[in-house]
Amino acid sequence: MTSAAERAPGPVTADDVDLAVRLSVTALQAAPDSGWDKAAGSLQWTCWQTVEHLADDLFAYALQLGPRVPSLTTHVPATWRRETAGGPASTIFVDRGEGTAGLLQVLEACGALLTSMVRTTSPDVRSHHVFGPADPEGFGAMGVVETLVHTGDIAAGLGVPFEPPADLCERALHRLFPDAPADAEPWQALLWSTGRIALREREQRATWRWYAEPRT
Repeated sequence: MTSAAERAPGPVTADDVDLAVRLSVTALQAAPDSGWDKAAGSLQWTCWQTVEHLADDLFAYALQLGPRVPSLTTHVPATWRRETAGGPASTIFVDRGEGTAGLLQVLEACGALLTSMVRTTSPDVRSHHVFGPADPEGFGAMGVVETLVHTGDIAAGLGVPFEPPADLCERALHRLFPDAPADAEPWQALLWSTGRIALREREQRATWRWYAEPRT
């Protein structure tokens, strides 16, 4: 059986981060204003909280690439908190009074920050991540995966369709998931790799991780 490590679909780029965020915003703009307090797919978080978490991820990855000499052992020490018990721990929150438009504007802005940092940071830079020190491509790939998978969660909760392009999923899989199955459609392989679904003879993963270190 082949794996994603045996194919080379090309690097994850800043344009991929931008595309993933645009696809997310476009899909979620189609959702009704009601329903944002529903659970996001199989997550315990609401759809609103999951968008905040996604925006926070993109912001945090951009932050890691910002220092002139990034740390290889710890995160940039921005303060974070939980607004509700069981909710995501975040730096980024959105005033509910701003509505869906405000929420998606914050997501778009945080995506633009990561896109810019991936585009302008030297590929020789390495910065801390719990799953291994990453280069700008790695942080971009993490942003793509977070965006696609969490948008899938949110879209399921809101009842709107979402299926990203196969080639975008494939590039992110190749960069972060060397054990991803190559005999499945890339979007399905990404959902399996992140513990969302079972896949043919493969059981749904109870735990999962990616590999942030640059591929050699």
